[in-house]
Amino acid sequence: MFGQSIIRILFGLLLTAQASAFDEGFDYTRLAQAQPTQTGDKVEVLEVFMYGCPHCRNLEPALTEWLKTLPEGAAFRRMPATGWRWVPQARAHYAARSLGKLDVFHPALFDAIHAQKRLIQTEDELVAFATELGMEADAFRAAYNAPEVQNQVRQDEMMVRNYGVENVPTLIVNGKYRVSLTQAGGHAHLFEVLDALLAQELGKGS
Repeated sequence: MFGQSIIRILFGLLLTAQASAFDEGFDYTRLAQAQPTQTGDKVEVLEVFMYGCPHCRNLEPALTEWLKTLPEGAAFRRMPATGWRWVPQARAHYAARSLGKLDVFHPALFDAIHAQKRLIQTEDELVAFATELGMEADAFRAAYNAPEVQNQVRQDEMMVRNYGVENVPTLIVNGKYRVSLTQAGGHAHLFEVLDALLAQELGKGS
């Protein structure tokens, strides 16, 4: 029992040291009000992104590798940010997810926009693109126009404001902390900060 207490104390000190290695307000920002998460009892890491953002696309390979190291007790999800011209792509994101095709659709749309230089923004263009990936046009269009997808996009618009997102990609840790690629200044530092915040939040639940 005594040994376990010592281990917990030492672990807590390690987490404190990790978190204190980064400066709040410089390396990351604590949200004025914590926001709800959607990953149950797991610590949530949320990426806010846009398909038209080259920085989001460039982050994808490093993010994919980092997700392989995501610790037990943490969960990752994505949320497409919206503006007037990006709403169709956000709706397409959720349409593909509802059809169980997001793992195919997500990287393919990034590649089509940035590597192939294709303009895929309207509903018809997105439906046509989905069919290229093997999805049935009517099914995709129905999912795209489903009330739950439209409601999700409206909710996302509100959450972007609540998170205080000013640029993308931005990552939110456990509804409490905001770390943007611009703020971190590079991929390596971004993941270092995320690792420290994750360790801190996971430690609180131990």
